Amino acid sequence: MTDSTQPKQLLHLVFGGDLKDPQSVEFADLSKLDIVGIFPNYAEAYAAWRAKAAATVDDAQKRYFVVHLHRLLDPSTDTGRKG
Repeated sequence: MTDSTQPKQLLHLVFGGDLKDPQSVEFADLSKLDIVGIFPNYAEAYAAWRAKAAATVDDAQKRYFVVHLHRLLDPSTDTGRKG
């Protein structure tokens, strides 16, 4: 595949950890964040997020997030749609 035929790289970060309060997004200890990884597209990031979320479903204090890094790096990639 040449560069012109490869899909555009839209980086996503998946991370999580224990929250101070399950109703907030403030972490209890930033030094213990679980950085799952950076993924080239939303589908792969979502799969990683889902696996981590499923593995920690019984822990109400733990939550995982998907961050759209591509939107921070290049705001023109923010189309306003999910993914």
